[in-house]
Amino acid sequence: MSQPNPIARAFEAACLAELDALKPGNVHIYAGGHRMNVDDFIRSAEACASPIAASGHRVGDRILNAVHATMQAVATNTNLGIILLCAPLAAAAENGREDLRNALRLVLNDLDRIDAELAFRAIARAAPGGLGETSRHDVRRPAIITLREAMAEAADRDRIARQYVTDFADIFEIGLPVLERFLNRWPNQTWATTALYLEYLSAFPDTHLARKHGEAVAAQVQGIGQVWRRRVHFADDPGILLPELLAFDRHLKAFGGNPGTSADLTVATLFAFRLRSILLSSANNA
Repeated sequence: MSQPNPIARAFEAACLAELDALKPGNVHIYAGGHRMNVDDFIRSAEACASPIAASGHRVGDRILNAVHATMQAVATNTNLGIILLCAPLAAAAENGREDLRNALRLVLNDLDRIDAELAFRAIARAAPGGLGETSRHDVRRPAIITLREAMAEAADRDRIARQYVTDFADIFEIGLPVLERFLNRWPNQTWATTALYLEYLSAFPDTHLARKHGEAVAAQVQGIGQVWRRRVHFADDPGILLPELLAFDRHLKAFGGNPGTSADLTVATLFAFRLRSILLSSANNA
């Protein structure tokens, strides 16, 4: 990696680590899907790492510039959810003297109408299916509320938006403890990442899946995810489950099932894990 900024390096590393892990229904090194492949995501990560980590920039600028960079690199929406989650985390990590979540709370509390306007432009540019289509605070209209207030409007139907009003509760209270537990248990980081992804897939209906295929399908996939969570989490050697997980992957992709929110939360958790190490190192060297 050539990124000189440690936050940019952490972002790119998180994106690549997520691609190395088998995440049924999503793009990974074992298989592409949904008219995208691993190279699309690698180029996206490389393109938007610097905008995400741009020192001193407001969250809205990071989001819009990262989306522009992605669209220039691959001309398709590969990572809007990742960008929306990681931009506030990157801004929070610039304060090397703070606990990451406490710093994040300050960032989220400071979001204003300008951040909303910039994020709306980014969402409209990425044009994700269903996101932002509402009679209140539509992304194609000028923002009249703060970005956090806009996310609150969508929080009941979009798990990424929900993070903005819960101080990223899913990442700090679900994802990071699971990731740390399995990094300590297994020497292979890729299986810890798979376990993390399955934790999200089984914890709630994936909202990207629900937008595209309906709540019943999302709930059904959640139920299957709960079975797989148990099998992977309790496996001494999860590698023996690879053929069956690949079959589950093919099943989801056969009908266009893409639990993209679970994948986005996985990347953001990997990013937060790396950012906490940066903050710890900074504090130790102060």
